Amino acid sequence: MPKLTIDGIEIEVEPGTSILQACEQLGIEIPRFCYHERLSVPANCRMCLVEMERAPKPVAACAMPCGDGMVVKTNTDLVHKARKGVMEFLLINHPLDCPICDQGGECDLQDQAMAYGFDRGRFGENKRAVKDKYMGPLIRTEMTRCIHCTRCIRFINEIAGVPDLGAVNRGEHMEITTFVEKAIGSEMSGNLADVCPVGALLSKPYAFTARPWELRKTETIDVLDAVGSSIRVDTRGPEVMRVLPRVNEDINEEWISDKTRFAYDGLKRQRLDRPYVRKDGKLQPATWAEAFQAIAAKVKGVAGNRVAAIAGDLVDVESMLALKDLMAGLGSANIDCRQDGAVFDTSSRAGYLFNSGIAGIERADVILLVGTNPRWEGTLVNARIRKRYLMGGLKVAVIGDARDLTYPYTHLGTGPDALQQLADGSHAFAEALKGAKNPMIILGAGAFRRKDGVAVQAAVRALAETFNVVREDWNGFNVLHSAASRVGGLDIGFLPGQGGLDTAGILAGAADGSVDVVYLLGADEIDAAKLGKTFVIYQGHHGDKGAHRADVILPGAAYTEKNATYVNTEGRPQLARLAAFPPGEAREDWKILRALSELLGTKLPYDSLPQLRQRMVEVNPVFGKVGSVVPAPWGSFGSAGALDAAPFVSPVANYYMTDPISRASVTMARCTETFVKSAESAQERTGTHG
Repeated sequence: MPKLTIDGIEIEVEPGTSILQACEQLGIEIPRFCYHERLSVPANCRMCLVEMERAPKPVAACAMPCGDGMVVKTNTDLVHKARKGVMEFLLINHPLDCPICDQGGECDLQDQAMAYGFDRGRFGENKRAVKDKYMGPLIRTEMTRCIHCTRCIRFINEIAGVPDLGAVNRGEHMEITTFVEKAIGSEMSGNLADVCPVGALLSKPYAFTARPWELRKTETIDVLDAVGSSIRVDTRGPEVMRVLPRVNEDINEEWISDKTRFAYDGLKRQRLDRPYVRKDGKLQPATWAEAFQAIAAKVKGVAGNRVAAIAGDLVDVESMLALKDLMAGLGSANIDCRQDGAVFDTSSRAGYLFNSGIAGIERADVILLVGTNPRWEGTLVNARIRKRYLMGGLKVAVIGDARDLTYPYTHLGTGPDALQQLADGSHAFAEALKGAKNPMIILGAGAFRRKDGVAVQAAVRALAETFNVVREDWNGFNVLHSAASRVGGLDIGFLPGQGGLDTAGILAGAADGSVDVVYLLGADEIDAAKLGKTFVIYQGHHGDKGAHRADVILPGAAYTEKNATYVNTEGRPQLARLAAFPPGEAREDWKILRALSELLGTKLPYDSLPQLRQRMVEVNPVFGKVGSVVPAPWGSFGSAGALDAAPFVSPVANYYMTDPISRASVTMARCTETFVKSAESAQERTGTHG
């Protein structure tokens, strides 16, 4: 452990620690542009120069490892002069764009020029101009501002794993560019705007819409997938202006996916802002009282077994519990939170969680992906697998679709027969699993959306037990869900009760007339055509598929418009916080259900959010530990049976449109046009000519 002295303070650090990192441990600020703690170190901006005894010239703190007996000074005249000189060089070609630059107010160059820069420039030559580059519908470029820190190149190559950016030419003629003009084909490209320390790479949808000091900032979580990334929602008045990542080392580190970042414009389009009641075959605007009366008139007198409820993918736990209690009051056991028809055994909580935790991926040395495309189903999970791959010593195998996952893997097959080959040891990869120190299996949602879902679950559990994937100090059996509401719904038991119908049964009952009333709580992914002539109540925030079929619409609140609880795929309860109020007459979902229950004569026993959350803790104690993961004891789950030979299919066909919010987003529509449809056209052309 090297000991060194920095500004008169002695410090002992881990071997390999750089001087810059040691300074940060002491709380000494070192300016930097090219250095980023999650990227490789290029040491090319020279802004972090410090003075070191016996060194002939200032050294770059980011690239100089600490050595025993070093004496470093960060606050001398030599250091100040060096930093001013570096800043003066950086500003030779930088345009005077501060008044009109979108980065103004949160620009590293602006801040450091004020803190460390020279008060004038001595260069009279003309400034360099660089042509802007096309990088797709999400990133806006002003390349004349680029200071060649290369953060963007390192991010897109190392973290995103899509080598679309690089540098051409040398010296003053150097440019950051896509080698062939094309959109950056990564689901994490929006992070380029975050890592860029100047206004060269900007968020195209956010550009010229607001200044950072105008915005109200709310720390919350994302619900557009089941990862539960920590985000900050910036609002101006009632409108969400942008979404940014928050640092959470356990889940998303400091990155977010493009859907999380850019789908926010869907929050202001196709919104339900008032109740509707269907009259004479058409949905007509109504008051809350009229909507409730229409529901009461239909529900009262209907037997409980002829009433059903389905919860959607973006629904919070509070709303699901309120609806579950309401259905119980009506005498109905026909409830399900698996609107995609997924079939799996929920008797053991470990059977449906990402047990190792997302951060636990970094401990794995062998990973088997079954029926999942993590790049689309959990982008940040895929990024963590790539991070582990870059550390070295990782073997990955895939059973399912062969997709570009940004890291090399062995493709074992497309269907359950490959599981059987691993189980009986006939495949070479079985040896890798057997010899692994921390083996991991990630089972995707696509493996459950089949009739043999429970049998697949049992087969993978048996595989996990055979290859020591589960032991006292390590549980590598993981389920990657794609719906934010799924684990929360399973934890409160929003599932068919004794003799109750699941989603498929409810739809079949609606089609044959044995179910009279169906309550859709944000359920938009079901086949509405199967609802027949059933009376449909739709409660949600967008005029999507479910609302089109409804007989009564109750306008609810989106995830940015309520204080609510969600449980991510790890089983971690997290709080979403209100950033803006719901539009028009829309209300928080649990409040709607509480008001409706009184009219239906089954008054729910809670009048406030704290009381409802107390009820959640009574139903399942995990909700008392918000923000932390309660390890689930290993148990027997699944049911052995015949496996269908059909290949596994990922539930996500279009990453950019998976829910009502992203389907209403203009930005996501542009991404679909640019990335998904163009790729499909290319495949068709290849097939035609091949």
